[in-house]
Amino acid sequence: MGFFPQFIIYYPMKTKFVYFISVLSVFSLLYACKEPPVTLSNAYIESLSVNGKNLASDGTAMNVPVDSVIIRAVFSTEIDNSKINPDKIYVSNDVGIEIEILTSENPKELKLKIKNKLNYYTKYTVFINSGEHLGVNVIDNSKVHFITQLDITPKFPAISDDNLLTLVQQKTFEYFREYAHPVSGLARERTGSGETVTTGGSGFGLMALLVGIERGFITREQGFQRLNTTVNFLSEKAERFHGAFPHWLNGTSGKTIAFSTKDNGADLIETSFLIAGLLTVQSYFASGNSVEKLMCAKIQQLWEGVEWTWFQKNNEPRLYWHWSPNYGWDMNMPITGWNEGLITYVLAASSPTFSITKNVYTEGWARNGAMKNGNKFYDITLPLGENRGGPLFFAHYSFLGLDPRKLADEYANYWQQNTAHAKINYAYCVSNPFGYFGYSSSCWGLTASDIPNGYTASSPTNDRGTIAPTAALASFPYTPEESIRAMRFYYYVLGDKLWGEYGFRDAFNLSSQWFANSYLAIDQGPIVVMIENYRSGLLWNQFMQRDDIQKGLTKLGFTF
Repeated sequence: MGFFPQFIIYYPMKTKFVYFISVLSVFSLLYACKEPPVTLSNAYIESLSVNGKNLASDGTAMNVPVDSVIIRAVFSTEIDNSKINPDKIYVSNDVGIEIEILTSENPKELKLKIKNKLNYYTKYTVFINSGEHLGVNVIDNSKVHFITQLDITPKFPAISDDNLLTLVQQKTFEYFREYAHPVSGLARERTGSGETVTTGGSGFGLMALLVGIERGFITREQGFQRLNTTVNFLSEKAERFHGAFPHWLNGTSGKTIAFSTKDNGADLIETSFLIAGLLTVQSYFASGNSVEKLMCAKIQQLWEGVEWTWFQKNNEPRLYWHWSPNYGWDMNMPITGWNEGLITYVLAASSPTFSITKNVYTEGWARNGAMKNGNKFYDITLPLGENRGGPLFFAHYSFLGLDPRKLADEYANYWQQNTAHAKINYAYCVSNPFGYFGYSSSCWGLTASDIPNGYTASSPTNDRGTIAPTAALASFPYTPEESIRAMRFYYYVLGDKLWGEYGFRDAFNLSSQWFANSYLAIDQGPIVVMIENYRSGLLWNQFMQRDDIQKGLTKLGFTF
């Protein structure tokens, strides 16, 4: 009978034959009576957008309103919105988000609206997964992200701008008073750096202590005691190399901590920042009592001990940044303009003991005029340096004591230089060519700072979306209106995320939803000092009144 069972069908009126029909044959007949299965067309997403911004898959839209989110997906073929599958199309990161399908004139477009009011400054992801839905076979998974707008509700009670300036200075100043190393009084490199203190950042901190005295954050006696502790440590314990200090020291022993393998000796730039701070302190206490004058005498010894000419490396017409007792001149970094190093040449020319000639400045720093720029950026002429100005600390570090207001030489007017640099940096951030979240006339400033997973010198040519408060706040003398807007924004709008025990944290990246938890001495110091120079000119006046500095500037061909 075979493998399959058989049915016997009789037709007695028609024939004497018996037909044996297998079950397989019956199934074949039944199948032949059915309609063939529908084959869905393959489809893929040609474009995705959130509130009109086209995104690649896995891209992110920024600053999206919390109460009006429209997602559009355009497919490669026509779709049927009535066959949407909520298991295939959904929004993550919240419970109970409702999606409304909107009518579209384009038969290939899926247009969705989120009905809920979403949370502020929160990242959401829209998933459109593969599979048979929308009347087609969607062949790829796709997703886009969006971050909702900031909550602009003030995070702190409103106070006057003048009081806010004082508050910012006072909280930032606490980094140098409260967080200073307990033995040396020098500034720790950053929060969490333990024994590691920074010489350059400590120079900024010395000036910040003078601001603290003048503003009444501490008494003169309290300020003197801290400063005297530091001067004694530098005189008696801190390791020096031909009179110059290393980048980092151990705050207890005074021994060098290597900044890198071969950077384990003298750092002339960091030494310059420290000496500038010491000379400003010396000027401030010059007419003080006998104990204060003794401290000033020790500062003079430190000042006279720096062998600036030795750093010409065998009498070359330029200064070199580093020297190591183990590796000699292997770092091989001449200090050339334009960058933060102007103060080094000014001090080297002003030295009462090891003064450089003007030729060293002309050839080594100014490169016989090659540091000039003269091009326009955002319709602003930049006298010196790299295109678009570079990181903003170029306009800060040398000018904490060195007064740029009337400073000029054959290469530039330095008030014009620094103001142009700051305004170009501001204009770049407002234009925001990369579309980073938050960049605006109230949120700007690119300079060296921590960034997500690292550290970099941010600038218009090295922009990774990270803003450092020190950039705009230390630019107060150059951009007062732009800087006050930034200060208000950082405090009132971002204050719940950015404001902490020592003022504004080091940096933030709104696109990455990242806020640093760190404070750095070299970023905190310029905030205190340059705001004070904007308000009273305190540090500029103390530094510039010195005869040795005036002689050095004159020697180099400056007017001031």
